[in-house]
Amino acid sequence: MADSWVNSAEILGSDLHLELTRAGSRRTALMAALREAIRDGRLAPDTRLPPYRSLAADLGIARNTVADAYAELVAEGWLTARQGSGTRVASRPAPPSPARRAARRARGGQLPLPTGGRRGPRPAPRPVHSLLQGQPDAASFPRAAWLASARRALTAAPNEAFGPGDPRGRPELRRALADYLARARGVRTDPERIVVCSGFAHALRLLGETRLTRPRMAVESYGLAFHRSLLRSAGIRTVPLPLDADGALTDGLADLDGVRAALLTPAHQFPTGGPLHPGRRAAAVAWARESGGLVLEDDYDGEFRYDRRPVGAVQGLDPDRVVYLGSVSKSLSPALRLGWMVLPDHLVDRLLAVKGEREGWTGVLDQLTLADFIESGGYDRHVRRMRQHYRRRRDQLVAALAEHAPHIRVSGIAAGLHAVLELPPGTERSALRAAAWQGLALDGLGGYRHPEATTPRLDGLVVGYATPPEHSFAGALDALCRALPPEQTAA
Repeated sequence: MADSWVNSAEILGSDLHLELTRAGSRRTALMAALREAIRDGRLAPDTRLPPYRSLAADLGIARNTVADAYAELVAEGWLTARQGSGTRVASRPAPPSPARRAARRARGGQLPLPTGGRRGPRPAPRPVHSLLQGQPDAASFPRAAWLASARRALTAAPNEAFGPGDPRGRPELRRALADYLARARGVRTDPERIVVCSGFAHALRLLGETRLTRPRMAVESYGLAFHRSLLRSAGIRTVPLPLDADGALTDGLADLDGVRAALLTPAHQFPTGGPLHPGRRAAAVAWARESGGLVLEDDYDGEFRYDRRPVGAVQGLDPDRVVYLGSVSKSLSPALRLGWMVLPDHLVDRLLAVKGEREGWTGVLDQLTLADFIESGGYDRHVRRMRQHYRRRRDQLVAALAEHAPHIRVSGIAAGLHAVLELPPGTERSALRAAAWQGLALDGLGGYRHPEATTPRLDGLVVGYATPPEHSFAGALDALCRALPPEQTAA
């Protein structure tokens, strides 16, 4: 009976990370840990705490101890408790800084007024939670498995691996990538057509310097401004392709003068979330064949699809006209600085001439470690585990919206590390301001729109659900739901 109660509590309760390090009784240590979490912002105002039975099971202490601690913190004003709403963190004004306290004492207890004698708008609080896109869950990096691969790779490495190196990258990694990409992503290649680089941005710079993509490149009308900036610095003007739910309208590529390449995110359009329709994939490849152009395929999160098996790469349709670009930034960590280009045969020498004779970008030891990690099966196991983890995260997001904001729709397919929340027209800026006041960092969809795009402007929020640590994810979702605009009713 006791075991079943504990299991039930562990299943139903939300996670709360607390370290009971204070000396004294368990109740005193728990109260001190909760006060500290509230002071430093880990527990934002109105965050719902776990039921005391669940927290007791997690911490291995008595239920009455947690109940007494909650009750005393309610009496002190740190927490609030309402019937049907559970126990929540109370709203507390931020304490004034030492400089402001000194100024208040100097003015007889009054805070100084801004210049002009009128109080200006208060700045938004510093972010407590982050739902910014682009980062995997840092805590899930497979440290033990990566270390084991590093040891094996270092032990087995030939002496010449510690010399100047090959600008294409280590042959061990290129062989492992050729096998993995063929099996997992449907890429048709061999190790001699793979060039290792330090990530997608590095690959884009190198391709820009080959001059094969000049003077104009087609890009999707929503995408990263950073990538457009890289191309602009290489002397390439970007031309936006309209988007709809089926991805970029690639049948219009033939009508664009001076365009010699098209940068696409076919598996999962970034950031709007739709896949490129099969007919439009074929149209892009047909345009490249007929015009002698190139399709640059950014497969930034192709392994992470949750509603069905991932769709294979466009590169498999024509390896001579598609440049496949990938990295471990989403699957493992951006800190590794490891990416790759799968190039058409006729492009390899030209790109290597631009890259230079010495490999100065990606560490050999990391390349050898990744090769072992792939060949030992560690990479597959990690990707499968993270696929389940991120699917749960996305499901939590969808469930929170269904409960608190059922009028807000999640667009795109169930995939990747981010989702777009569609907002009523004209509400994106106010939602971002509300999020900032909730201590939440996230992006609006408008920041990804190409300045020359003809696609209708969309209001939305780009929510990176992989970023928050596990113990604060529920709090981040609570803050998000509080920032969303209310349902609009017809006049």
